[in-house]
Amino acid sequence: MTSPAQRQVHYPYIDGLRAIAVIAVILYHLKDSYLPGGFAGVDVFFVISGFVVSSSMANFQGRHFFTFVTTFYARRMRRILPALLFCVLVTGLVSALFIPASWLSDSNEKTGLFALFGLSNFILADTGNAYFSPKTDFNPFTHTWSLGVEEQFYFVFPILFFVWVAFARLRWLSVGLFVAGLVASLVWAWGFAAGRETQMFYMLAPRFWELAAGVLCYQAMAYSGRVNSPRPATALSSAGVLLGLGLIGYALWVSQPAQFPFPGALPAVAGLLCVLVFGHGRQGDLLTGALSHWLPVAIGKVSYSLYLWHWPVFVLMRWTVGLESLPSQLAAVLLSTVLAVFSYRIIEVPLRRRPLLDRLPNLAVISLGLLALAGAWGGYKWTVKSQPQLTLNTVSQHPLDWYPYSRPHSDAAPGCVAQASDSLVAGNRVLSYSRGGCDRPVQWPFTLYVVGDSHAMAYIPMLSKLVMDTGVQVRLYNNGGCPFMSFQAIRESEACRANSLAALQDITGKVQAGDVLFMPSLRLSRFSDQFEHFARSKTMAEMFGEQAVSGRQRLEAEAPQWLAPLAEKGVRLVFEAPKPIFEIPPFRCANWFDHNNPICSYGRSVKRDEMQTYRQPVTEILGRLAGQMPAVSVWDPLPVLCPESDCQVERDGRPLFYDADHVSGHGNMLLAPDFEQFINRL
Repeated sequence: MTSPAQRQVHYPYIDGLRAIAVIAVILYHLKDSYLPGGFAGVDVFFVISGFVVSSSMANFQGRHFFTFVTTFYARRMRRILPALLFCVLVTGLVSALFIPASWLSDSNEKTGLFALFGLSNFILADTGNAYFSPKTDFNPFTHTWSLGVEEQFYFVFPILFFVWVAFARLRWLSVGLFVAGLVASLVWAWGFAAGRETQMFYMLAPRFWELAAGVLCYQAMAYSGRVNSPRPATALSSAGVLLGLGLIGYALWVSQPAQFPFPGALPAVAGLLCVLVFGHGRQGDLLTGALSHWLPVAIGKVSYSLYLWHWPVFVLMRWTVGLESLPSQLAAVLLSTVLAVFSYRIIEVPLRRRPLLDRLPNLAVISLGLLALAGAWGGYKWTVKSQPQLTLNTVSQHPLDWYPYSRPHSDAAPGCVAQASDSLVAGNRVLSYSRGGCDRPVQWPFTLYVVGDSHAMAYIPMLSKLVMDTGVQVRLYNNGGCPFMSFQAIRESEACRANSLAALQDITGKVQAGDVLFMPSLRLSRFSDQFEHFARSKTMAEMFGEQAVSGRQRLEAEAPQWLAPLAEKGVRLVFEAPKPIFEIPPFRCANWFDHNNPICSYGRSVKRDEMQTYRQPVTEILGRLAGQMPAVSVWDPLPVLCPESDCQVERDGRPLFYDADHVSGHGNMLLAPDFEQFINRL
């Protein structure tokens, strides 16, 4: 039960600081050039959180730890859970309607689920999705990482702060514990950051010092009797506030992502502490007075809901109409504001200030919060499970046409079932496919080995169909996502060469005479990725620049050394000639609601003659290798995918390509007969 005497005192200037922080974050998320260091607004929030949560519990009366803890969590649940659960559920539902499954969205559902429990930062850190990477821009739950940090801090805070409120003579112990935590956090953030940059950004341990700084600031003020003792402003105090705001402004403009959380967050943290130390309780100060003006206070009061809602709105607009133009950005800000005000007035305030909840025991409030959490979890899981029925996205409505899914059955082999297993080679996944459940004669009594990057994996529908139709056994090496003999020096890193050598060694140890090694990979520079379009000058330089030419010559000279051991064992070596590539990702441009997205404005076709010229350096290399080594041949998918003067991303209303360079599920089915005939001719 929360008594009025124990309620938190409201400091209007802190709402003004919240307004600065949330506006900075929104501007950065809208377009990073608007405020290059705006992400440091989150660090301002962390310090404010440490200060305010200390202030809110400082007037607790009693020495019962259990009562203290339940009071604290009852307040936190009323403050955080309602708006968070509402936002996650609505965002999950809208995501199910509009966002298709893809590489860009593959961690979205899990991030949202864990956001309900304040653990989304673990998912983002575990998947290696750095805060500044493209994938996070398309995850509507990315921003909940900071809420996770705060919620995890709240599990530690009551343990460290209880001594402060319960035993006046032992307050030094609480201070000492927070100081120790702050120092340990700084040491961790500074000394162990190398190679762990993503984890350092998202996790509590390297961020603890920021929240602890806010707590210690409050404790220092309380020791000096300054928390609730108004005093007139002085020249020194005003200068201190000015310095603090200057440091915050500096942080919001010049902060560099690679330096966070330490030492990058220092200016923002130091600036906020200056404002608190020099501005708290000062009457007549112009700057704190400005922060206490009704407009920044109003923005600060809705800052939590505004923070919650702006990011899902921005992300969903990226997935649909786009967020690049000024009108779309203004619309996004307006919609975010409307949702935030709705959340604040209809969700936040009523549940935070409802007298009935004030009269309930703390355990009852906590129990209601846990029930709401369980209900939200169930609702979210239902939404995810029902996505195929709910979706408005044509990609999700026709998954076999779009995605490179395995075909477990085939009309040409009734009664047969595709069997799959997987293993690891040098830490990289290897998929094995075979046919079972029927007595049909085997047409291809050999093993088809396949090695390459995601373009090899994108042939799974074609390969599984061949397994069913011919009885061939397939062993597919994903090569750690690396190309196999791409003839592009820019893509041949040391790690990728190691993956390719490991796969080649494993294949060499297993092959027998008559087996086939199929080597599909991306061997051209992309015009577009799933998240952005690349300047033509960049792709042309990567394909035809001096470094590209010399790199191809070096890699071509190496190729026979790689392939000779297999050729000597009687293996038939099949390269894939480059497929057409496009300037748009078709899966993001397939719906009425995304046709006007700027990424879809570059056209749905490319001239066949232009594509022949663009891929000529690679096709010439493959032709020379085939001339030098009788075991080498080249299968060209371009005639099937592009039989006319224009290469199209679709045919007869069905997709040939999933994104700008990966063939679709339907495209696989069109290519399968041609590839089968090619192998039969070897």
